[in-house]
Amino acid sequence: MITNHRQACAAIMKHVADQHPWFGMEQEYLIVDRDEHPLGWPKHGYPAPQGKYYCGVGADRAFGREVVETHYRACLHAGINIFGANAEVTPGQWEYQIGTCEGIDMGDQLWISRYILHRVAEMFGVCISLDPKPKVTMGDWNGAGCHTNFSTSEMRKPNGLTAIFEAMKGLEKTHLEAMKVYDPNGGQDNLRRLTGRHETSQADKFSWGVANRACSIRIPRQVADEAKGYLEDRRPSSNCDPYLVTAMIVKSVLLN
Repeated sequence: MITNHRQACAAIMKHVADQHPWFGMEQEYLIVDRDEHPLGWPKHGYPAPQGKYYCGVGADRAFGREVVETHYRACLHAGINIFGANAEVTPGQWEYQIGTCEGIDMGDQLWISRYILHRVAEMFGVCISLDPKPKVTMGDWNGAGCHTNFSTSEMRKPNGLTAIFEAMKGLEKTHLEAMKVYDPNGGQDNLRRLTGRHETSQADKFSWGVANRACSIRIPRQVADEAKGYLEDRRPSSNCDPYLVTAMIVKSVLLN
């Protein structure tokens, strides 16, 4: 069973190098204790409903910021293209963004950034969960994804929105195939997360739209207004293999 997909991804990226595929990946994760209990959650029962935690400030809503900021600085020191981090919707859940990276560099940088995250968490006596929907969050809580932003040189040119619209055809055609590689368990992990609720699409249906977070593929409002830019694939799970994800997007859009 092949577990290292870098070589295959590199071959695909080399094949489309003239189209300069750019990526940015938004890695969500949950900080947990050694017993896999989310940081900031009461030992019995549940925290207050989600809403106040997203980009929250304060000890009653931002749990683990010291881990997040130490990780950010460590990534900068290591030469990783990290450009943001924020508290997410579920308490104890955070996100950081890596990019812009071209071709195979995207998978390399995200992979190393995850290693650094686990090492930093170890220093603080906590652990990192990349499970897209841990059992404890199966109620009214957002899951964790790894939204992947993608563009080609054509998409970034004036009137590149036409190329973005054209990309939807290939992405729709390969939807079911993509779902099988967007998490490490053949799509089973994402079935728990992509339910059509909590800012997600439905796993078995392809959809796209402008400024719509409940779609498979989102075209940001600014991109639509400027008629050029990038698209956001919201399907990959937080525990995805970035080499498989970026290769799948390129195959769907440029080689299908």
